Amino acid sequence: KVFLKKLRPTALIGLLFTLVIMFSLQGKEFVQLPLDILRVSAPLLAYFFLMFIISFLIAWKLGFSYEETATTSFTASSNNFELAIAVAVAIFGLNSSQAFATTVGPLIEVPVMLGLVYVSFWLKTRLFGTEARRGGYRLRKPEIGVDK
Repeated sequence: KVFLKKLRPTALIGLLFTLVIMFSLQGKEFVQLPLDILRVSAPLLAYFFLMFIISFLIAWKLGFSYEETATTSFTASSNNFELAIAVAVAIFGLNSSQAFATTVGPLIEVPVMLGLVYVSFWLKTRLFGTEARRGGYRLRKPEIGVDK
């Protein structure tokens, strides 16, 4: 427990260091290969949007509050790019095309997630009504496991 507490702050530093090194080594490819970036980013955009919308609608249908629905949707649509970068670098090497493809992920994910925040606010007013603006209001109570 003590070791993990001391190690935890270095995880973000390690990720940022890895990204800086990868961008510095592959910066030329980012400028010279814009079509490759578009080719990698197109399925990512579709993935983020579809996962967000599908999980948002499922959570809403199940009667989750807006807060629970938004949290579920952002969790479902986000990705573990840190793990993908680590695996790509470990298996294929720092200068590989696989490592290049994984560095595109965070470049796409951050602005898309920010855009999905606005989509979430828009869906909040459309699906949860005006009461949801105060937070925590449920339109439907789940009937699972409730004794009558």
